[in-house]
Order: sequence, then C-alpha cells, then structure tokens
Amino acid sequence: MKTNYLKSGMLLLAALTLTTAANAQKPAKKTAYASYSNDDSQDGKGREKIQTYRQGKTYQMELLNNKLTALTVDGKMIPSAQWGQYSTVIAAIREQIRKDRIQARKDQAQAKLDQEQAGRDQQQAKRDQEQAGRDQQQAKRDQEQAAHDQAHAKVEQEEAQRDQDQAKRDQEQASRDQQQAKKDQEQARLDQIQAGKDQEQAAEDQRVLKQLTSDLVADHILPNEEALHDLSFNAEELIVNGKKQPDNVFKKYSGKYKRFAKGNTSYENGQKQFNGLHIHRN
Repeated sequence: MKTNYLKSGMLLLAALTLTTAANAQKPAKKTAYASYSNDDSQDGKGREKIQTYRQGKTYQMELLNNKLTALTVDGKMIPSAQWGQYSTVIAAIREQIRKDRIQARKDQAQAKLDQEQAGRDQQQAKRDQEQAGRDQQQAKRDQEQAAHDQAHAKVEQEEAQRDQDQAKRDQEQASRDQQQAKKDQEQARLDQIQAGKDQEQAAEDQRVLKQLTSDLVADHILPNEEALHDLSFNAEELIVNGKKQPDNVFKKYSGKYKRFAKGNTSYENGQKQFNGLHIHRN
C-alpha cells in the first residue's frame, strides 16, 4: 500500500511540476504549487508526510491517524498553538491531494479497461480471420467435390458460393474488429491525456482561488483568508459570504479573474468538510 501511495505522489508531483514550468513562461501568472504525499497506510490512517510549495512558501506537515503532529513553513517549525492560522491552506492541500489520487486511480482503471477491451477485440479479429480461412478451404473442397460429382454439380456449386459469401462477411467483420480495436486504443490514450489536463486545471484553479482570497483580504472585504466561507462569482455579480459586492468591486474582480466570472464559479468551505471549488460552463 505504501508503494501505491508513493507512485501516486510521484505522478502528482510530476504533473504539477509540469504545470509550474509552463506557468513560469508566463510572467503575468504566479507559480503554481507542487506537492507530494508519502503514506504508510490508506485513507490517511497511520503516518502521513506532506510537502508543498504554494504561493512562495514551502509547507511541510506530518500527521498521525489523520491528526496534525508537526507543521513547518519555509523551514520554520510552527508551534501547535498557531496551527489554526494555517487551517485553510492545510485543508486545501490535503483535499486537493485526495481528489487528485481518486481521479488518477479512476483514469488508470479506465485506461486499463480500454486496453483490455482492445486486446479482446484483437483476439476476436484473429479468430474471425482464422474462421475466414477455414471457410475458404471448405469452399475449395466443395468446388472439388462438385467437379467429381456432376449429378450434384449445381447443388454443390451453390453451397460453395454460400461458403464464399460467408468467408467475405467474416473477413469484413475481422476488418471492422481491427478498426474498433484501434479506436479503443486511441480512446485510452486520449483518456490519459485528459486526466493530466484535469489535474493541471485543478491545481491552477486552486492557485487562482488563493490569489483571489488574498485580494479580498487586501481590499478589506475579508479580515483574513480563513474568514472566506462561501463565494459566488459569475458575469453579473460577486457575492462573498452571502454579501453582494458593489459594482466597482465586481468590475475589478471580474476583469482580473475572467475565468471565474465567465465560468459561474461557486466555492463553499464548511466547518466540518471542505466542499471545494466548482466552475460551471454555460
């Protein structure tokens, strides 16, 4: 189980590192975070170690049976009395890692199913081709029999024709099976590519949400980042913690965060459960 989590962590780190490198080529955007997790057991039980680079800071945390036991920010050990100041970023990091692991497992499972189906289709195509060969051989025998038995020549010739027709249909079916196998393999490849894009977009959305929250604090709309409980953002309005913001605030944020405004974005952060960020396309 530990090996599986190490592999998941390495895949997540590689995907997010590529996102970081791509963003580095665009000066207008801040660097996205990369993270990995090393678990001794499944579902956060046992000992868990997480390291994350996020918004210019390096976070290191250790958990035992899903409870925080140590927290370091930029190499500085944070006393337990101050952990509450980092609750939002800790919850966001752990939730994103959990979602990425779930999605990665689903994508890998789907890709495996597609590959297995492609293999079955190829085997079926081979069987159909072999059947076509046998049918052709049978047709040849029937034609030879017709030559030796003139009394039944007409009947035997008709049977041979039917066998030839069946052989042609089998060959056509074999060709269709081969084409389907090729399509299944291509779909498996596209599924893997899409999984990578989904992980990159999820990481970017979390980074932009963090920046938006920081701007809300800077503009004195929120007293601190932990005060953000819910947010609704679309092309017509911006609502923060149930309060609709003035037009000048809405115009400022819709201009800076166009993807969130156009995407009909909603965010909820419950007291007991992190509900996450949702962006809906019209």
